[in-house]
Formats: sequence, C-alpha cells, structure tokens
Amino acid sequence: MYAKQYEITLPADYDMGIIRKRVADYGHILDDRAGLALKAYLIRERGVNGSPVNQYAPFYLWNDTAAMGEFLFGGGGFQGIIRDFGRPTVRHWTSVATEPGPARAMPPRTASRRLTTIPSGADPKGMATAAYIQHEIDTLRETARHADVHTAALAVDPHHWQLMRFILWQEAVPETEDATERYEVLHLSQSHLEVVPKGRQW
Repeated sequence: MYAKQYEITLPADYDMGIIRKRVADYGHILDDRAGLALKAYLIRERGVNGSPVNQYAPFYLWNDTAAMGEFLFGGGGFQGIIRDFGRPTVRHWTSVATEPGPARAMPPRTASRRLTTIPSGADPKGMATAAYIQHEIDTLRETARHADVHTAALAVDPHHWQLMRFILWQEAVPETEDATERYEVLHLSQSHLEVVPKGRQW
C-alpha cells in the first residue's frame, strides 16, 4: 500500500465553491479506478477549524503502484490538476498499517492528518525505531475503535523519516484528536477498499 497526497494552496480570497463544484462534477470519475483503494477529496478553508489557508488536498491509498504511476504520469487523470493548477509536489508514504472503523459503511464528512518526525534511535539494528512505530500502530488500532472512525491509516516517509497518521471520520474530528491538519471531505472514492489489508503491513 502507498499513501499519496498533494496540497494546492489557494489565495486567501479564493471562492472554495469552485472546488466544491469541481468535486461534485468530477469526483465520481475515480470511483471504480483499478488499483485505487480510496481517494478522499479534501479541502481546508481559511478560518475554519483553525486552518490558516484555503487548500485543496486530495488523499489517496493505492494498492497497486503501477496504477498510481499511470494516474500520475501516464495520462490517467493527473493531467487535469496540472492543467488547472500547475504541477504540485506529490507527497508519498509507504503504508505500515490500516484499520477499518465502526463507521466504514457511512460516508465520512471530515478527516485528520498528523505529521510527526520519527526520532532516531541509538540501536544500530533499528529496534528503537521499530518499537516506536509499533507503538503508533497499537495507538492507531485503539483510535480506530472510535464510533465515528471510517478508516485509519499509518504510513512512513523514509526520506524525511516522517510518520503520517490519517483518519476519516463520519462526523467532526474530535477536539481531542492530535491532528496537525483537519479537513472537510467532499467525496470519497472507495470501490476497492475491501482489498486493503487490516493491521500491520510489514
């Protein structure tokens, strides 16, 4: 599994209704995309839930890296983003765990993301890092039991040694959730979500 996200930060006075209409008109196109576990069409609005910016920030979980490549640079859809907004930086992470939540059958309205730096360990065999990530996996599993959780995912960027925790919520992101970003979900493409493995993925 691979997690992927690009963030298009828009002017402070940008009419976010334009993005809402874009997703309403075209969001369904990836509903049946082979190799895609899910795509969450996410936005942040300046002044809402503490966001300092207007932003369009789709998030993907891919179960097939070839399909991800075809989407990004093979003419499979990303050219529309490049045409309308320029070519954004695409962040990507290797998935280490995913968990279904009790609200999996319901459409999520919000999402949270937490980015943290993985502390370096003194153990040359990497056991300190492994223990840290396992602790985060255990915490993710506990969080995924929350009644409003649709899907929870944990992934690592080994270039920057960064841990990304992403959760889809049926209702508002709980105030107690330790999130660096909070999003509104405009649409969720998830026709192949059943192939996502549950639990730890290494």
